[in-house]
Amino acid sequence: MSSDAQVDYRLPTDVKPTHYDLVIRTDLKQSKFDGVVKVHLDVLKETSRIVFNVNELKLDTVYLYPDATLSSPLAPSLTDFDKTMERSTLHFDAPLVAGSKAQLQIAFEGELTDSMMAYYKSAGGEDQSDIYALTQFEPTAARRAFPCWDEPLLKATYAVTLISRADTVSLSNMSVASESAYEPESADKTDGAVSWLTERLSKLAVDETSGSDKWKITRFETSPPMSTYLVAWANGKFAYLESSYVSPLSGKTRPLRIYAAHDLIHQAQFALDIKRKVLPLYEKVFDIEYPLPKLDTLVAHDYDSGAMENWGLIIGCTSALLLDPNSTKLESKKDVAATQAHEVAHMWFGDITTMAWWDNLYLNEGEISPEWKLHSAFISESLSWAMDLDAKLSSHPIEVECPDAEMVNQIFDDLSYSKAASVLRMLSNYVGEERFLKGVSIYLKKHLFANSVTKDLWEGIGAATGIDISKMMDNWVKTVGYPVVKVTETREGVHIRQDRFLETGPAKPEDNETLWTIPLALLTTKANGETVLQSDIVLDEREKTIPLDVTRPFKLNAGTVGFYRVLYTPERLLKIAKEAVKTPSPFSVEDRMGLVYDAMVLSKAGYSEVSSALALVDILRDEPEHLVWTSIQSNLALLRSVWYDYPDVRASLAQFSQELYGPIVRQLGYEYTDDEPSATRELRTLAISAAATAGEPSVVKELTGRFAHYMKTGDDSRIPADLQRAIYTISVREGGRAEWEAVKGIAKKPKNPSAGTDAMVGMGYSLDLAQETFDFMLTEARAQDMMPFIGGMANNPAMRRFLAEAFKDNFATIDKRLEGNYTMQTLVTYAFESLTTDKDYDDTVAFFKEKDTSRYDLALKQTLDNIASRSAWIKRSTTDVQQWFETRKSNRKL
Repeated sequence: MSSDAQVDYRLPTDVKPTHYDLVIRTDLKQSKFDGVVKVHLDVLKETSRIVFNVNELKLDTVYLYPDATLSSPLAPSLTDFDKTMERSTLHFDAPLVAGSKAQLQIAFEGELTDSMMAYYKSAGGEDQSDIYALTQFEPTAARRAFPCWDEPLLKATYAVTLISRADTVSLSNMSVASESAYEPESADKTDGAVSWLTERLSKLAVDETSGSDKWKITRFETSPPMSTYLVAWANGKFAYLESSYVSPLSGKTRPLRIYAAHDLIHQAQFALDIKRKVLPLYEKVFDIEYPLPKLDTLVAHDYDSGAMENWGLIIGCTSALLLDPNSTKLESKKDVAATQAHEVAHMWFGDITTMAWWDNLYLNEGEISPEWKLHSAFISESLSWAMDLDAKLSSHPIEVECPDAEMVNQIFDDLSYSKAASVLRMLSNYVGEERFLKGVSIYLKKHLFANSVTKDLWEGIGAATGIDISKMMDNWVKTVGYPVVKVTETREGVHIRQDRFLETGPAKPEDNETLWTIPLALLTTKANGETVLQSDIVLDEREKTIPLDVTRPFKLNAGTVGFYRVLYTPERLLKIAKEAVKTPSPFSVEDRMGLVYDAMVLSKAGYSEVSSALALVDILRDEPEHLVWTSIQSNLALLRSVWYDYPDVRASLAQFSQELYGPIVRQLGYEYTDDEPSATRELRTLAISAAATAGEPSVVKELTGRFAHYMKTGDDSRIPADLQRAIYTISVREGGRAEWEAVKGIAKKPKNPSAGTDAMVGMGYSLDLAQETFDFMLTEARAQDMMPFIGGMANNPAMRRFLAEAFKDNFATIDKRLEGNYTMQTLVTYAFESLTTDKDYDDTVAFFKEKDTSRYDLALKQTLDNIASRSAWIKRSTTDVQQWFETRKSNRKL
């Protein structure tokens, strides 16, 4: 893109902010806020105009103090506002001199809405009367809370002052410097910002019902340089838990707190404990001390994304940060730990060093666990998601041009997060974890409190490894897609060839120009069974031959660390599978997971047959590891969804699943104990859920019986936390209005966040009451809870056409309610992506044709690609699937 084009969406660089004095007054009773910001500017070029970002704020007094003198302020001669670009331009009669300094002071006011973006309000308590306010600025919403230069490159320091009612708690990025009663008549007149608010405070200072209001002023320490999207504050009647940690690098003790409304705080201890444990680990990994004086976390009832890494003040939703100590659901425990650890990692990798623009977003999302040893669950939770998206023609590179704020919002998808993490994981495996971490530390230290681009990270890792990392990695981050490596056996060994992988089948020449540098990670076995890993072999050309004894077991992409698919012949795939089930197996858990995902995805794209993938699963039926079963279950669920409208295939898949999961249920039973391994708990949960979904009679009877006991007695002791989603969904599916009403009651007043989410999902399993579920979501549920409601219906293939039509019928309401949020693009995906016919595709295109899809255009294109690929898969593979089940059935009779 030319520099001229960049000027169109990037702010002019004639002035640069260096410091913000920001005063915000919050009136929770009237759902309003106002404030004044003084921005210290360096004048880099002579200019008579100042351009900054602002949106949905009413600007009041505007003064410019040239040469940073406060004696002769200038008022703008003309003020322009561009709503599309979300920026204001101030014109002055006299130009600012290059090399000088200036101060811009702007008074403003805004509304506290329930938009879950910018500075907004939420509510807790028994009757939702406990109103509080908080911020969510990522990626471009700071401009809706105060006038600013809202680009990550333009870092500045911040001195935040909050004026609020005396019975509330005020939070921000930094520690409190001072807090005192606020008396308008005796306010500090030398502070122009506070003085300006003082003149107007009398409008709000009297509460007619109680006689008077008392206010306070809270001043926070000045922050290090940071980007606008990391600025944060909150105000409300919060409770807190506290702890601390000792820095292993300096010996300093830092306070740690987690804040929440009073009705939530008892579930916040676990997240606080995780924060205390991971902070010293990150200090050791990065060899950089956490730079702020404290680290708080705030739990919010209403929050658009899972959590946000505001420097010094992490904010997240209830389901991401709360854990009921009396009802420990393992999945929830893992999610909370992962969320808190992830956001703490951002305090370095993203907050200290920040990408210069959003096309380098993934530098924030190198999602690495506290020990930087990625769990094999990464394959199912991140790698497979990213590869599914990146297999579409509508995909985008990790580094993507962001011409406007709408595009910035849209690149917060599974590619930006999960592909970025996946390619860093691949690189770490290739160069070695120790050298990789050393390189990251070099990178961070070189760019402390500054901005960075991709090559900066590559240079850091290159310095630690002596490898030209840019040459190896550029195509992984700058081009769309990823390769499939085809393996052909010869007398000499294996001939391998790389081509771009697409879910629609082999790429056309114009879509197949990229050559990736692929770490092949070749695993071979000796005659005595010993395995040998060759991690230094790369494929950086179209094809090559590798000498190899093909009579011995082998596998490419050992550990499934590479971001590519491997296509074997059906015969070789079955040989690998038979070796994989041996005890001991030469192939790891990660290897076996990768085999399942590759086989199914390659069959979906027409590179192989579905029957080959089903045969692989059949061989793995005695697999002991729950993570391999996770990959099997997700792929069988995909088949069930795609062929749901084919009763014979649906029945065959149900019978197959009952045969796979029934024995596991009988072996593990339904009871959970505190001292059993977590893998056993997870396998039990997965097997019971999958068997019940497949209609296994004994499992369905057990689960519905447990819920019937709860309905009769109110006693939920027979509903283990790990099984509550399965019990809710199956009871609603098999029952009637009584079961649905009971689950709705849980959704309305859950004992903890996970129970509420599971109940919302469960309500979507009654086709007879689908409209009532949808209406309940629209009229009674929080905006953030639309995702589990619609996600639940989308997970139920019987509901998918109702969901698509209901979404269309209520589109205007949903679109308005979620205006500006991340959630809308996710809901569009959920509502339509599981459709399967050409007519579905045409109807969806027609519906959105006249809509403004700028906020979710990428998601819509990906969704349409998904419908098309499902339709093509059905046409191509239905006979193959039917014949495989028929042959298997006949063979079992013999």
